[in-house]
Amino acid sequence: MEKETFYNNIEQSANYIRKQIEGRNPATAIMTGTGLSSIIDDLTHAITIDYKTIPHFPQSTVQSHRGKLVCGKLNGTEVLILAGRWHYYEGYSTKELTIPIRVVKHLGIENILFTNVSGSVNENYKAGDLVIIKDHINFIPDHPLRGYNDLRLGPRFPDMLHTYDVGIREKINHIATDMGHTIHEGVYFALQGPSLETPAEYNFIHIVGADMVGMSTVPEVIVAKHTGLKIGAVSIISNVCYPPEKITETTIEEVIEVAHSASKKLNEVLTKVVSEI
Repeated sequence: MEKETFYNNIEQSANYIRKQIEGRNPATAIMTGTGLSSIIDDLTHAITIDYKTIPHFPQSTVQSHRGKLVCGKLNGTEVLILAGRWHYYEGYSTKELTIPIRVVKHLGIENILFTNVSGSVNENYKAGDLVIIKDHINFIPDHPLRGYNDLRLGPRFPDMLHTYDVGIREKINHIATDMGHTIHEGVYFALQGPSLETPAEYNFIHIVGADMVGMSTVPEVIVAKHTGLKIGAVSIISNVCYPPEKITETTIEEVIEVAHSASKKLNEVLTKVVSEI
């Protein structure tokens, strides 16, 4: 995609959304993962925009993602929610699927929170646990910053040392703990999907130092860091993948069921976090 066309497309998307939510100035955005869009039901004074109507936005093809951008108040605090994301396995390049991150930056967003579900390769995690992502290992075979770098969007070589904001991580941890929820901090390993991993792959992911594995989030995080957004991310453990004798066959329906069951406590935590960052 040519430099000016790419930049202009981002501006056109942002301008369209800005007109739809005129008068609203949220500082925080939330991008929700598989089965985790119910937080939009907690919004008041909500304005809902279907992804299909936003110029140059990718379209979600996964049924468990609602495919809507919603601006509203979460317990009195203005927030912008991307209810559903896009994945490399859907056929998009990572540059295409991260366009919405650049758009929310153009809208004036300062903080972004990501949620997802993941398989655990940490034997201390169980299904339904919350895990704050403190770092990641990227094995998705496409990089969203590959190609020409437009300095209007971010630096050529963004440093990834402090990608997941320490202040946001601490706030999430304290809030969840105060609410009585079990919460961990861990390293997220990103693979392309859509097939789930083999037992040997789960073992490899454990050996190299990750705590959970999934098929999303990292491309968006890279672009969010590139644009200068403050980042927080929380994963819900959907299934246990380590040690090998605990692995069972897993269906997407089972993953969604766990996500729905655990989403209430995640929504409670995020509602409080949004009001304090």
